[in-house]
Amino acid sequence: MKEVYLGLGSNKGERISFIEKAVSEIGHLPGTKIFTRAGIYETEPWGNIEQDDYLNTVIGINTTMKAEDLLKELKRIEKHIGRMENKKWSEREIDIDLLFYGDDIIDNDNMIVPHGHIDKRRFVLVPMNEIAPDLIHPVFKKSISQLLDSTTDNLKVFKYKLSNTEK
Repeated sequence: MKEVYLGLGSNKGERISFIEKAVSEIGHLPGTKIFTRAGIYETEPWGNIEQDDYLNTVIGINTTMKAEDLLKELKRIEKHIGRMENKKWSEREIDIDLLFYGDDIIDNDNMIVPHGHIDKRRFVLVPMNEIAPDLIHPVFKKSISQLLDSTTDNLKVFKYKLSNTEK
C-alpha cells in the first residue's frame, strides 16, 4: 500500500462539479482509499496567465496500484469527466496530477514523480501544507512547510468559500 498525494484543478466550466466528480471516481479505484483532503483554493493561473482563475485541492490516497497504472487511471478519469486536449498550461475542465507516490522517485518518459514543479507552485504547496505539512519531499529533503516558506511563487492562493448551492 502506497501513500499518494494528488493535485486536482479546474478553471473551465463547472469547476466544483469537475473536482467533486474526480474525487469520487478516484475514491472508487480498485485498492484505493482516500484518507485526507485539503480545502478548495482559488488560485491565479500559473504558466499561461491569460485565462480564468483555478480551483485547486490536494487529496491523499492509499493505494495498491502501481504508479504507472494509477497515472493511466487518472488520465482516464480526466477524459471521462470531459477534459479536452489542449496546450500545456492552458485552461482545462479537470487536471489531476500525481504529486507524490510514497517516497518513490520516478523519472521516465511517462512520468516524473514527485511532480517536477511542486516547489514552484503555491497552488500545490498551500493545500499540501494544510494536510501534510511534515511530509518530506524525497528529492529536496525538505518538508512541505519548508518548501512553502521558501517558494519564489508569489501568485495569490485563497481558501474558496462554497456557496449554499455548491457542494
